[in-house]
Formats: sequence, structure tokens, C-alpha cells
Amino acid sequence: MSDEKVLWKAEFNPKVKSYWLLSGTIVMLCTIILIPLIPVWFVLGMLVTDRYLKSCSCELTDRSLKVGKGILVRTEKTVPLDRITDLGLVQGPIMRMLDIEALSVETAGQSSQGSLVQLTGIKNGRAFRDAVLEQRDRVSIQESAPVQTSDAGIDASASQTLVEIRDILRRMESRLEQSQIDA
Repeated sequence: MSDEKVLWKAEFNPKVKSYWLLSGTIVMLCTIILIPLIPVWFVLGMLVTDRYLKSCSCELTDRSLKVGKGILVRTEKTVPLDRITDLGLVQGPIMRMLDIEALSVETAGQSSQGSLVQLTGIKNGRAFRDAVLEQRDRVSIQESAPVQTSDAGIDASASQTLVEIRDILRRMESRLEQSQIDA
């Protein structure tokens, strides 16, 4: 699969770092006991979110969607386009305020609930989603196209088999009609 052509290399919006920092801060505020750690979170969070954002990658190829992310544990997933059933866009109130979106990828045969891959902060998320769905449809059409056979002997053999099946069905039908007349 190394011969796959990259159609779109997704870029991530740097505003997503603010979203991650703000989300962590809201969780700390809700727990009340962690409020004193908010300044520490901002200092460490800025470093961690920057490194995490640099680790995020997403490429649309002619056959698959390749996603990578993670700092300590690097996760890379290759999702074949013909397995993608849905690409969802989520934009909560904080995300709308920062003009970012989260893209979720769901696949056929997925064993767990929720999305297989979630990417937060892709620039031009809607256009990227549309490009993935369009390429998925192209792949589906190519795979469902009938295979052309160049060997005339195979076609003649198949035609002969169909003629034999037709003759057998006609004999069965006439015997069935004969048995109904006799009864």
C-alpha cells in the first residue's frame, strides 16, 4: 500500500490548543478541589498541547485515510475508504467560539460504540469531510464495476450453461403442468 497517492494532507488549526486548555480548565473548575492547580495546568498544558498538536497527522490517499497522533503512545490508523460509513462533524459552543470542528470517522464492522477516529481542529473540516466522502464514493464505484473478460471461451461456456439451465427449467415446468392436469 506504499504506492498510494496522497490527495490531501490535513492541517490542524492552532486554535485547538486553546480549546484543549480551556476544556481542561473547565474540568478543574467543576471539581473545585483542582482549582489551585489551574496555573500549573496552563504552564504544562501549553507545552503538552503544542507537542500533541505537532504529533497529529491526517492524510487522505486514493484508497485510505491515514491518521496519526500521540506523544507518549503514538497511535497510527489506516482506515480503508470502502469501510467508512460516516464522517461526522461536531462543533460545541466552545468550538464554535474558537471556529474549530471535530471530525469523527465511523466504519463498517466497528466493534465499539462511538467513532473509530476523532480528529479535533482540522482546518477546513467540512471541505476535508466532503473530499473523503467523494473519494470513498469513487473507490466504491471502481470496486463495483463489472469485470470485463477478454476470453471468448469463458463467455461461450457461460452462455452454454445458461441454455442448459433454461432447458432444464422448461422440462420441469412441463412436468409440473402435466402432474397438475393428471391430478
